[in-house]
Amino acid sequence: MVNIAVVGFGNLGRGVMRAIERNADMRLTAVFSRRHDSVREEVKDVPVLPSDVIAVPRGVKIDVAVLCGGSKEDTPAQGLQFIERFSTVDSFDTHADIPRYFHKMDAIARAKGNVAIISAGWDPGIFSLERVLGGAFLPGGKSYTFWGPGVSQGHSDAARKVKGVIDARQYTMPIESALKQVREGKVREFTKREMHKRVVYVVAEKGVDKERITREIVEMPNYYADYDTEVHFITVAEMKRSHSSYPHGGFVLTSGLTGKNNREILEYSDQLTSNPEFTGSVLVACARAAYRLKKGGACGAYTMLDVPAALLSPHTGADLRKHYM
Repeated sequence: MVNIAVVGFGNLGRGVMRAIERNADMRLTAVFSRRHDSVREEVKDVPVLPSDVIAVPRGVKIDVAVLCGGSKEDTPAQGLQFIERFSTVDSFDTHADIPRYFHKMDAIARAKGNVAIISAGWDPGIFSLERVLGGAFLPGGKSYTFWGPGVSQGHSDAARKVKGVIDARQYTMPIESALKQVREGKVREFTKREMHKRVVYVVAEKGVDKERITREIVEMPNYYADYDTEVHFITVAEMKRSHSSYPHGGFVLTSGLTGKNNREILEYSDQLTSNPEFTGSVLVACARAAYRLKKGGACGAYTMLDVPAALLSPHTGADLRKHYM
């Protein structure tokens, strides 16, 4: 059994808990949360501990800590904190900062003999792998990634960090004309603005400056500044009624040439009813891989590009070769 601690018990943390329930070799042994008193009502048979101080009661075993906080502020701090004590898995998704975060986690993980699988999920994660495979199979080809339509957890979390915002939900929308061009084999450079738009629904505090909130969201670097972004203010009731689910999805396409200039197009897609529950399932598979890597004597930071697929699977190598090849 792989003993898992969930760090942060929002939508993603709950998704990880539900994924653990579907994996016979996994066991939830602790939850770390800032809201540890209220979380106890949901997690009755598992110790709920404060996340600001890592204090593990005697008899509680943790093999891997799965970090489920927001990428903007939580994961960069909690990753460095928890890798000191445990192997970790996280879904850090600020693409521009992944190399810097990787090196910080790698240094501590190696010093402590732990394994950190960072930036796991579907993008970064599965989509990252599809981009690498496309480039390997079609050298010189061009890869394109389209997200949505659906709710981005990371961008929603970033919008919620703006002062005066009670809640926010961000929808990423692919520009259909750009997607159509790629599928037709047209190879060109697109700006971020030409490939996607972003729509944000915000519940704001009473009397707050909504123009300031809109400006801070639209101008936020790494999240919104490079896209056409709409901000709509709604009520708590409307948020609950119309935006309580978390669908998402997307496409990775690689267009390239083989032989005597034959155009080949590879396409991978996913359609997710629940972004946090699917991401949680990916993180749990990565927790299995982190456990196996450490058990085999490895340490340091990894991404899903570095992890053999067999380590993610609950099946044996013999079963994989017999039934999946």
